[in-house]
Amino acid sequence: MRPDLCLREVGRRYGLRGPWVLRGVDLAVAPGRLVRIEGANGSGKSTLLRLLAGIDAPSEGRVTGRPRTAYVPERFPPALPFTAAGYLTHLGTVHGLSRATAARAAGEWLERLGAAAYAETPMARLSKGSSQKVAVAQALLGEPGLLVLDEAWTGLDTAARAELERAVAERTAAGGSVVFVDHDPRRLAGLPDERYAVRDTGLVRQEPSTAPIASGPHLLVETLGPPDGRLPEGVRRTAASAEETGPGRYRLRVPAPHSDVLLRTLLTARPPWHVVSVTPSTMAPERQQ
Repeated sequence: MRPDLCLREVGRRYGLRGPWVLRGVDLAVAPGRLVRIEGANGSGKSTLLRLLAGIDAPSEGRVTGRPRTAYVPERFPPALPFTAAGYLTHLGTVHGLSRATAARAAGEWLERLGAAAYAETPMARLSKGSSQKVAVAQALLGEPGLLVLDEAWTGLDTAARAELERAVAERTAAGGSVVFVDHDPRRLAGLPDERYAVRDTGLVRQEPSTAPIASGPHLLVETLGPPDGRLPEGVRRTAASAEETGPGRYRLRVPAPHSDVLLRTLLTARPPWHVVSVTPSTMAPERQQ
């Protein structure tokens, strides 16, 4: 297993005499973890994400253990001399994929994000929303060990936002780490393993109990495992709530975009769990216990 990504006494300022944007920041991000960064506008959230992604270098301190990393900014430069598919294929080869594999992955991600119709459109002619879909696709092509999302949902339509949430769940289920900032407090609500706030140039860990309740459509999954079985850890992390209704029997409530990951985790567990039923949830989502 790869080591944690670690920031130790990291500081960042712009210019030799500029004010410190961040200073004395310590942070460890383990594989498979979902981390939310919060803070007021201008507090340094984006600076922190750029340090995590390796876009910027710290002015002081050290960053160690960074895996192969992908970064999605809030605004993606669309005026590039490529079509959408051509750009993604090129980036895929940069990530080490063969050209054929990169082209196939590009098509798959454009399809998933609802942008397949624009595959041969020059980047300069894409709308902001379509450009953002390409930005998300390029980050996910190479299955990064660390995915850094800076307001990445901005500009996406409803279906693409749900698909990005699904991709986040897939990355963490596969052992990748995801660190994100989003202005909507309901985004991935109740799911992050850790929450931090950037405050007064430092980083403060937030209590998980203050997370808002997840919104949006949920599914109820009835599952049955060994009488003395414990739910797989990946299931507990993905479900919004888990109620034990009998020996080895659980009722799980899961955000709809994450249901595929939860079901796959149940069915590939050792021993596998039996999925009894999957139905829409008509109840308000609950906070996970």
